[in-house]
Amino acid sequence: MIDSIHSLPDVITFVVATLLILTGAVGVIAAKNPVHSALSLIMTFFGVSIAFIEQGAHFLAAVEIIVYAGAIVVLFLFVIMFLGVDRADEVSVDPLVGQRPLALAGVVVTIAGVVTMMSRAGWVTGAPALSTGGQPMQGGNENIKELGTAVFTTYIYAFEATAALLIIAVVGAVILARKERVVDEQEGVA
Repeated sequence: MIDSIHSLPDVITFVVATLLILTGAVGVIAAKNPVHSALSLIMTFFGVSIAFIEQGAHFLAAVEIIVYAGAIVVLFLFVIMFLGVDRADEVSVDPLVGQRPLALAGVVVTIAGVVTMMSRAGWVTGAPALSTGGQPMQGGNENIKELGTAVFTTYIYAFEATAALLIIAVVGAVILARKERVVDEQEGVA
């Protein structure tokens, strides 16, 4: 049942990580409260981090926890709380007619594309150290140095653009929240 490459603890760790990822992903979609969705997203990130640790990608696991679960989800929670989660939205009326069937068609096309791509590329085996040809990585400090050089030279514009988009999103949320408060206060006076 378990081949020579995988040991029982590896399989158990994979199953636990998979359950965390899938449970968190379903929680993000199914939760009615946006705060619960954000917390489910954190569970998903922890599961992905466990999978990275199992594969020996400790740096990626740390980035997953520190950057995504620590910073990005906290930013999401800040914006959610700032906008207010106690207001009920009218969800019975579609703002765009035909939006739901188009979204369903998009999901079906995306899933079909991913399954087709995976079947043509060969299914992932989960073999450890696959990118290094099965050989342990030599000179870990050089790898970190190369990563830092790539981040701050080749991909600097992508990181700057991402930071700008996050700042724009927060400023937009603040502006939207302030406009709604002003309207609410004027209605209360009249």
